[in-house]
Amino acid sequence: MQWLFKEEPSNYSYDDLVKDGRTSWTGVRNPLAQKHLRAVKKGDSIFFYHTGGEKAVIGIARAAGAAYPDPKDKDGKLYAVDVEPVKKLKNPVTLATIKADKAFATFILTRMPRLSVMPVTDGEWARILAMSA
Repeated sequence: MQWLFKEEPSNYSYDDLVKDGRTSWTGVRNPLAQKHLRAVKKGDSIFFYHTGGEKAVIGIARAAGAAYPDPKDKDGKLYAVDVEPVKKLKNPVTLATIKADKAFATFILTRMPRLSVMPVTDGEWARILAMSA
């Protein structure tokens, strides 16, 4: 499976992930985003998307393991995933560029832009990679 994880770069950027080598993706509260996060398996590919002023796919990460109960959640309902960097994209792919491409008409990112964790189809993944070259 492939996924897109969103984060505010002032909070935690792709460069921070590269520097750290690995991080726990925690704090996801939205029920649909949590459903997606719980489905992540070890080895799944992840687009790292910067929100805020950038609004762009910046790099590729990988799930270092399957989803597990978020240790920061006192109620035990939320899940987390450990992620590690794979590579930074040569050219970031902006949300504006994605929205301008009719091939992305059904992409969750264009339909539900506030969702922080979402699946990415094989076709969407390949097209974003091609756009970043």
